[in-house]
Order: sequence, then structure tokens, then C-alpha cells
Amino acid sequence: MHHAMATSRVTGTDPDGAEHTVQVAGTGTRRQLECGSCDWRIGAQFLPWLKAEEHLAQAHAAEVPVQGTAPGS
Repeated sequence: MHHAMATSRVTGTDPDGAEHTVQVAGTGTRRQLECGSCDWRIGAQFLPWLKAEEHLAQAHAAEVPVQGTAPGS
């Protein structure tokens, strides 16, 4: 039986209103990040969503909205 690769995404909006999305694929400590707006790709063991947010902010000046779902918030 084959298991589907888990995929999620981090999306931010730049000052011009354009959306930029980084796909986060994989499970456990083997995650692949890929930006849909440029050629940026990276493997990430730890904090892949934070790395995606940092890329969006630095490369595209895109802000990721706060989800407000963190425990204790």
C-alpha cells in the first residue's frame, strides 16, 4: 500500500496584493519546500513553515496572515 505524501502550503500577500505560495511536501523530518513564484527550493528538517514564511517575507515582501490557532493564544 502506498501512502500519499502530505502536502500543505504557506501563502502570503505582497504590498501589491499578489499572492505567493510555498508548497510544503513530505512528512516527519524530510520536508521539501518549493515557491510557486520563483525557482526557490529547499529541503527542511526543522520548522519548514517558518522557513517558508521567511522566504515569502525576504524574497517577495509578502506577509503571511496570523492564524491565531497556536495553543495558549
